[in-house]
Amino acid sequence: MEWSEAKLGAMERAVNDPAGSKQGHSSDARGAVGKALELLAALALPGGPHRLADLAKRCDLPKPTAHRMLQTMAAAGFAVGTGGQYHVGPRLLGLSAAVLASSEATQFTRPVLRELRRRTGHTVHYAVRHGDQAVYVEKVEPEQSYRMNSRVGGEVPLYCTAVGRAILSRLSEAEIDVVLAGPLPARTQRTLTDPARIRRELSKMDKVGYVVDDEQNEPHVRCVAAPVVDRLGQVAGAISVSGLTFTLTLDSVAVLGPLVAEAAARVSGALSSGPAMLLVSDVD
Repeated sequence: MEWSEAKLGAMERAVNDPAGSKQGHSSDARGAVGKALELLAALALPGGPHRLADLAKRCDLPKPTAHRMLQTMAAAGFAVGTGGQYHVGPRLLGLSAAVLASSEATQFTRPVLRELRRRTGHTVHYAVRHGDQAVYVEKVEPEQSYRMNSRVGGEVPLYCTAVGRAILSRLSEAEIDVVLAGPLPARTQRTLTDPARIRRELSKMDKVGYVVDDEQNEPHVRCVAAPVVDRLGQVAGAISVSGLTFTLTLDSVAVLGPLVAEAAARVSGALSSGPAMLLVSDVD
């Protein structure tokens, strides 16, 4: 089912219908498309299916407006509603899968992540930058009794995570200045919030080839990451291994770090020269 002009018109009316508005929304400058995208993003958050009231509150929309928008999305396959609760529809899932499947970086990354998971026994991620956040686009987990809280599509800050700092380490000074201008809230007791100290951590990247998040984003979680660059030398993302501190010990970082850096270099080489540069077996 295509997004016809009629459906777009219906969405516009659903968002801007005065009958569904409430005081304080007359000056909302997001526009129909902005509100619809915000609602879709809320729909994709963990913990679904989501109640209509929760979605409306999260997106600062009147319930009748949110309901009409969701009905329009459901008609187009982007949402599914059952018993007053909503979750992501098959069309949105299909689009997401198509984007990931067609991404050059993702195609090159998957076999490397699987190999790194096999070699380390830890959860492996690939993340890309979105503003001052890193977004997980791939996650490969080992067979173990626990699961990391991270999820594909989830966002984490650049300043206090291993994947984030790996990405930061390959940005220009001007871009780093913008990210570190803050705010930089402490997410744990170990989070570095002083830009000067964060820069010192970034400088270690050139010396050892990887960066470490030692419980700075989540308590009891340690991560090691290295940046991936494209054929132009621009940062494309970062690869990391993550584990609970009692399994990914400080002593193991010196062993895991070079493995992560090697994996990131393989993907960087593939982005520059093609998949023959991967030189790994796609073991799953």
